[in-house]
Amino acid sequence: MKARIVLTLKVGVLDPQGKAIEGALGSLGIDGVSNVRQGKVFDIELAGTSLDEAAARLDEACSKLLANTVIENYAIEILG
Repeated sequence: MKARIVLTLKVGVLDPQGKAIEGALGSLGIDGVSNVRQGKVFDIELAGTSLDEAAARLDEACSKLLANTVIENYAIEILG
């Protein structure tokens, strides 16, 4: 089974990397871009498990290791 986890910074958390990307895009002449926020994507494969078990295992992985839940949100998508 494959899954994708997307981590994003919570609203209100400063994102200096996003600001740097936003500035770089402007300096490259790519106009109209604002409020850039950076994040992380994890593509994961799980061996033989049900959808509910996979979601529970991935939620545990996020809360224990992959995400800093103080400053990050995460979304889990089971791809099949």
